[in-house]
Order: sequence, then structure tokens, then C-alpha cells
Amino acid sequence: MVAVFASCTNTEKEAALAKQQAMVAVRDSLRLDSFKRAEIVEKERLVEEKHQAELVAARRSGNTTRRSANYSSSGSSYSNNAGTSTSTRRKGWSSAAKGTAIGAGVGALGGVLIDKKDGRGAVIGGLAGAGAGYIIGRDRDKKSGRVQP
Repeated sequence: MVAVFASCTNTEKEAALAKQQAMVAVRDSLRLDSFKRAEIVEKERLVEEKHQAELVAARRSGNTTRRSANYSSSGSSYSNNAGTSTSTRRKGWSSAAKGTAIGAGVGALGGVLIDKKDGRGAVIGGLAGAGAGYIIGRDRDKKSGRVQP
């Protein structure tokens, strides 16, 4: 009788251990699967960024003059395409955004100093300064080539 009970408890322990190991394996595979999906998404994002950069470069090189020369001597050829370049994506604030922020701050400060009634001057000065700052910054962006005219 004792042998029967002992053998029953061993299989229950083994079944519980197997179940626990299966759960750990499922968790690990889910974790691994999520890493694989994240890698795939990252690769797709990089491909899309590269594609966008190529489109921008093609658009910019279409606006410039292209000179192309083919030289051949003894069966070999050399090709030179001037005017094509890879464009890098600019990071940070544009001049228009900087101008808007600075203009709004300066305008609000000036409005408070000029009209001291319940912040009315700050609002009006901030809006006027933001508009002026945006116009000046947008002009700088056009000159630097960040924005096409």
C-alpha cells in the first residue's frame, strides 16, 4: 500500500515539474519572439528612413544641374555623376521653430512691461513676437536650404 502511494506522489511531482518547465519555456519563447519582432520593426524603420533619404536626395539632385561623363580606354569604363549627394537628416529645431519660441518669449516680456493689465499685454505681445519670430526663422530656413522655397 505504501509503495502505491509513494509511486502516485512521484508522478504528481514529476507532472508539476514538467508543467512548470513548460510554462518557463513558453515565457522564454514569448520573450524571444518579442525581441525578434522588435528587430524586424527596427529593420523596417531603417529601410524606410533610407528610402526617404534617397527620395530627398533625388529631389534635390533633380533641382541641380547634372554633369555626367563616361570615359573608356581599353575596355574599361568610368562614370562620374556630379551633383548627386546623399542627404543627411537634420536633427534639432528649425530656425522657424527657434524664432517662434524666442519671439513669443520676448514679445510676452515686452507686453508685460508695456501693458500691465491682467496679462493682456503678455498675450498680445507673445502672439505678435511669435509671428515675427516665425517669419524671420522661416526666411533663414529657406536661405540655409532646410526648407525649399
